Amino acid sequence: GMAGSAVLMTIALALLEKYDWMSYMSIVAIFAFVAFFEIGPGPIPWFIVAELFSQGPRPSAFAVAGFSNWTANFIVGMCFQYVEELCGPYVFIIFTIFLLCFFVFTYFKVPETKGRTFDEISAGFRQAASA
Repeated sequence: GMAGSAVLMTIALALLEKYDWMSYMSIVAIFAFVAFFEIGPGPIPWFIVAELFSQGPRPSAFAVAGFSNWTANFIVGMCFQYVEELCGPYVFIIFTIFLLCFFVFTYFKVPETKGRTFDEISAGFRQAASA
């Protein structure tokens, strides 16, 4: 969803000079991007920590996840205007590439936790580490 919204935003910005109604399309793309973020990867740093760590290391894991999340947000916020000046309307293609890479990583490396106990999840990590 987010990757599709980023592509739609790129198309809308690239064609903005040609078609006036593309400004509305860019607004739709922004709302869709935010909506897909909020129902998708937005809450993942908080949920994944709760499911992958036991009570002992969980507070530290939450701190690392929160720090990483907000640091990435800060870097994107600080660098976006410069990258946008370089790439113009194609700046959101960079986001699309990152989103596709994150999807592949999540699909192959992040364990499914639904219906599994913490011990089963931990055993899966031990098996992956020994392989």
